[in-house]
Amino acid sequence: MAAELVCFESRCRARYPITEVIYNCPRCGGLLECEYPGWKADPAEWKRLWRERRLNNGKLDQSGVWRYREMIPFLDDWGPVVTLREGNTPLLEAPRAAAYAGIERLVFKHQGFNPTGSFKDNGMTCGTAQAIRLGMKRVACVSTGNTSASMAAYASAAGLQSIVFLPHGNISYGKLAQALEYGARTLQVEANFDQILALVRVLAERLGIYLLNSINPFRIEGQKTIMVELMDQRDWEPPEWVVLPGGNLGNVSAFGKGLREMLELGLIRRSPRLAVIQAAGSAPFYELMRSRDRSVLPKVERPETLATAIRIGDPVSWPKAKHEIEASNGVVEKVTEQEIADAKA
Repeated sequence: MAAELVCFESRCRARYPITEVIYNCPRCGGLLECEYPGWKADPAEWKRLWRERRLNNGKLDQSGVWRYREMIPFLDDWGPVVTLREGNTPLLEAPRAAAYAGIERLVFKHQGFNPTGSFKDNGMTCGTAQAIRLGMKRVACVSTGNTSASMAAYASAAGLQSIVFLPHGNISYGKLAQALEYGARTLQVEANFDQILALVRVLAERLGIYLLNSINPFRIEGQKTIMVELMDQRDWEPPEWVVLPGGNLGNVSAFGKGLREMLELGLIRRSPRLAVIQAAGSAPFYELMRSRDRSVLPKVERPETLATAIRIGDPVSWPKAKHEIEASNGVVEKVTEQEIADAKA
């Protein structure tokens, strides 16, 4: 199937070859997304096929991402795929958490069951496959933890060199240990996440390094399969809400895209509403969605929260996230450090 990179901005919508190494639209600077012109589905046949693949021991079918490869047809062939059997994460009933929240039912889709312990693996298998397809030898990311562990694992499996840029003093040492074990070269920089990402984007272009932060549209393709697997596990009956934390906002962008595509393809009859939760000290998206002017993100220069994975003051995926919240009639909320600690306890 033909695949293209398309500018996400409605005023532009410029199109580029799927093999072009770009992360933003060269014409307007907007984010990019994968599109599949002429894409059609046989919903009943796809659902039957995906269930059958659970019984197959082939590497693609054993992956909770590539099992749904009809939803991510950006490769010409499956040769570049590197899989660690990512996805396949369970739905866990949480009656005590539901009672604490004052709601009837709450179910966790526990992404901690992924190979390196986070949802980043769903996206990284796709990003790594694209890097191999493009002939890249080095991959890089800016990370305080999860992204670095995931990228290093997939790069190691693919025989690529991985380079991790770390914000000074904001590091998850457990995740850093994973990255080091997988052979990543790590560089600690005296700057925050947002400042380093801007620097690394320049370096990647100059040095021929493939960037695997969530600005990479192929990461988003992999992460959207979390929603496909969720619907499969629920026998294609959508929940009322999907609630997730908001940091760089790649996941809400991916979830919304996946849900919209499943609705358009006839795989689900309605879409859940999306709810994004930010920490009060790192809540630029919350402030954006509360403002009258939603065209400019109010950046947080010094984001603060003990939830280090969402300590981001200038999330790159905010235009996509805004679209998905509005399209799903969703909400964005913020919580205090005390509320985070109480809920965790």
